Amino acid sequence: MAGSTLASPSVEAPPLARAPASPGRETWRRFRRHRLALASVAVLAVLVGGVLFGGLIWPLAIDDIDFSAQLQGPSWAHPFGTDDLGQDLLARMIYGGRISLAVGFAAMAVASLIGVVVGALAGMSRRMLDPALMWLTDLFLSLPQLPLLLLVIYLFRDSLKAVFGVQGGVFLMIVAVIGGLRWMPVARLVRAQFLTLREKEFVEAARSQGATTGHLVRRHILPNALGPVIVAASIEVSAAIIAESTLSFLGLGFPPDIPTWGRLLFDAKDHLDVAPHWALFPGGAIFLTVLSINFIGDGLRDALDPRRVF
Repeated sequence: MAGSTLASPSVEAPPLARAPASPGRETWRRFRRHRLALASVAVLAVLVGGVLFGGLIWPLAIDDIDFSAQLQGPSWAHPFGTDDLGQDLLARMIYGGRISLAVGFAAMAVASLIGVVVGALAGMSRRMLDPALMWLTDLFLSLPQLPLLLLVIYLFRDSLKAVFGVQGGVFLMIVAVIGGLRWMPVARLVRAQFLTLREKEFVEAARSQGATTGHLVRRHILPNALGPVIVAASIEVSAAIIAESTLSFLGLGFPPDIPTWGRLLFDAKDHLDVAPHWALFPGGAIFLTVLSINFIGDGLRDALDPRRVF
């Protein structure tokens, strides 16, 4: 009909494309799907927060002796009980936890740094450096760690105490020894990653544009190899905490007046029949710390693995 207008069909606008998530946000999305790892983060946060700030809530001194309260079980006055001198175990665990966790993370940093340097040098070398470094790595892997730890402690403990003091010298010695004997798995892992990544197309493209070896390592290879290294580092924290606890349990770690969790277990071993709480609480703290760090490592492994589909 003349004068009439035909209504044009409505055209829906295409949906907006979803912006790709950033690598950090994608890693967090993958990580939080691992329920045990997420719960372990909460447990570890409680433990770390407790040893860092617990002294503000429970300000008892670690060396207050009360013979009238010897070997008492948990109570309102002493939530974790007391030891054979009547000292409060909660205050001693808060103080000792700082040292145990500090040793674990510091030894992990030493082991990771040495492992990354050795693995990167071996992975980028095309000549005799690679087999020489791997021979050195295999040599350290074949050494019995506990006897070597004991030997180094006996040889250098007194000299380090004289230079850095009792607590500082023992701390540096334990961190250096544990970290110096735990870098080999990280080195082998980094070397394998470098051998794979240095042949990738993006590395060849950067090399063809004149990038130096140092630039390739810093900007292209090392950032792509950090995922497995982070996972391995989380495992090294657990191994370092257990190693420090073992040395303290053997009486070769910190002095008796410094109550690390391992030292508390060593002091409690002769009173297990009358005061099991003395060993239960520090042993439980070590168990929860190591277990939570291992689960966090599992979650990081899944989150940082690009081949896994969630």
